[in-house]
Amino acid sequence: MKKWLPGIIVGVFALWNLSALRLPRDKEGAWAVQEFGKLPVVANGRFQPVDSLARNSLAQIREKQTANLEPWKKWNESPRIISATEWLMGVTMSPKQADEQPVFRIDHPEVRSLLRLPEADPQKHQDGKHYSWTQIWPAHEELEKQGDRISQIEPAHRTPFEQAVMKLQSRLFLYMRLKNTMFPENWEDIPKELAAYLKSIEPGVAAFRAQDAEKDYDRKAYDEFAAYVTRFEAMSRMMTPLLVPPHHPERSRDEWMRTGEALIEIIHGHKLHDAVNTYAGMANAFRQGRVVDFNKAVGDYRAALALNFVPELTKAKREHFFNHLETFYKSLVLYVLAFLLACASWFNLSDWLRRAAGGLIILAFVVHTAGLSFRMFLEGRPPVTNLYSSAIFIGWGAVVLGMILERFYRDGIGSVVASSVGFITLIIAHNLSLGGDTMEMMRAVLDTNFWLATHVVVITLGYSSTFVAGFLAIIYLLRGVFTRTLSEAIGKALARMVYGIICFATLFSFVGTVLGGIWADQSWGRFWGWDPKENGALIIVLWNALILHARWGGMVKERGLMNLAVVGNIVTSWSWFGVNMLGIGLHSYGFTDAAFRWLMLFIGSQLLLIALGLSPQHLWLSFRERAASGAASARPTGGPGKAAPATT
Repeated sequence: MKKWLPGIIVGVFALWNLSALRLPRDKEGAWAVQEFGKLPVVANGRFQPVDSLARNSLAQIREKQTANLEPWKKWNESPRIISATEWLMGVTMSPKQADEQPVFRIDHPEVRSLLRLPEADPQKHQDGKHYSWTQIWPAHEELEKQGDRISQIEPAHRTPFEQAVMKLQSRLFLYMRLKNTMFPENWEDIPKELAAYLKSIEPGVAAFRAQDAEKDYDRKAYDEFAAYVTRFEAMSRMMTPLLVPPHHPERSRDEWMRTGEALIEIIHGHKLHDAVNTYAGMANAFRQGRVVDFNKAVGDYRAALALNFVPELTKAKREHFFNHLETFYKSLVLYVLAFLLACASWFNLSDWLRRAAGGLIILAFVVHTAGLSFRMFLEGRPPVTNLYSSAIFIGWGAVVLGMILERFYRDGIGSVVASSVGFITLIIAHNLSLGGDTMEMMRAVLDTNFWLATHVVVITLGYSSTFVAGFLAIIYLLRGVFTRTLSEAIGKALARMVYGIICFATLFSFVGTVLGGIWADQSWGRFWGWDPKENGALIIVLWNALILHARWGGMVKERGLMNLAVVGNIVTSWSWFGVNMLGIGLHSYGFTDAAFRWLMLFIGSQLLLIALGLSPQHLWLSFRERAASGAASARPTGGPGKAAPATT
């Protein structure tokens, strides 16, 4: 039976992944959530489906891509959980109802105290962490006062409370922007308000012209029209997503408009865009609970877009499918399971556990690669464009190296390294995704060309290799100090692995740094400028070279090599993340708001491991085991028919 268990385990999880290829469909008689989520919009400088806008927005506000409308309930009490798209439908089309939903996550107790928010009490439907707009808004003036004060402080010098205040302010503004994406949030009856606005244009414009000419004018018509225009201009200033496709021949197909802009455009003689009427019909049907009318409006709008905007519809549909696959989440789950099985194989000495772990890692790698490739296809860019994508790619490269090690040594070490680094980097990527859209447009200076594509790929592989060497060293230290499983043969094998991977890392780090210089020369007109990111890349090259020279020169043996490799984790993490936090230089880009604490924790953990590695050998269980075995084998014994010599 054990012979077939690895195949059965891998097969079950392969079916789990394949099941995601079937997209969920809207049930008959239910809201067309899936179809609405496929509609294209322009946000963060790119075309994306409504589903992506919803997921990215909810991740920033709630730190999850689903909305739990009853967070005070435990998992076994079946709380009401809705998708991000369904949540966004409510926010954009029925803001008053959405304002009651507890989607704002507030963890800092001082912020809750500032806003006078209730503590956890399931009886009062409160979990102490999630709050609604209506609960927060009464204290918005105090929040704004604090925000004005904190904005004068450098981000690096802000306290955790001040950082939490600024984060909440950002979330509230994002929510307010979404509420005004389609129509003004205070419009009760959208078709009626829209008709009233259209009716007010002619007398309102006439009143404006008369007022400018200092003639008598209709004050009521003037005020009514001015109120509409002021509201639409405010909507546009909020930088809401662009919903309205271009409908004039002189406009480029990329020049989509905000609803507020489209409504103001009517004043200049343009007719009301059909998309605005359609969205008005959708919103009104949603508010009144008319499912059939809403679904028909969504279908009619898709059909209208299909006449002239097929590429935009296709891209939105593909990204919606990519979001549904959740390839990186599924890979993360598989890496965790593989790690547990590989570690269990060491303690249980069961080869079927090791083979099952290896099979799961191969499956996770296939899913990881599919997600990475699909993402590249959607973006039309190389695999690394920001910190999020670099985490995805570093994990991918580390898994490749881990699988190669496992293929040669077949002892579970490669599987443990591949699964642990793959899991950690995907966790990092998940936390980075909470900062917003991970496929947003790149800065112009970072726009892709041949040298950028090769530079980021090669140097990221250098990062991956250095981390793999560091995690191999961690395995050596942990097994040596806390277990009796680090035999002399395993220790030498790990030393060979670390040495070989550092050679690989040195080559790729050096070549990647040189390619970065060539790209910088083309983009910025200079090969090297001592930018913090450039310095970080150089430090990685120098550190790896130092390790190799120390080994070649006999200055370090096995333990010394391992400790130096763990230091490589610190060097690489700082060069990867730390330089972005300095806020200076041409490379200060990416998601860094919440990364500093985690970076410091990681560095602290590596320093603790180095301290373990420097502890005396007699404290290492494995060395004690070796010493005991050596003493036993060296003890003299009597020959055949002779007693062993007496001891005292």
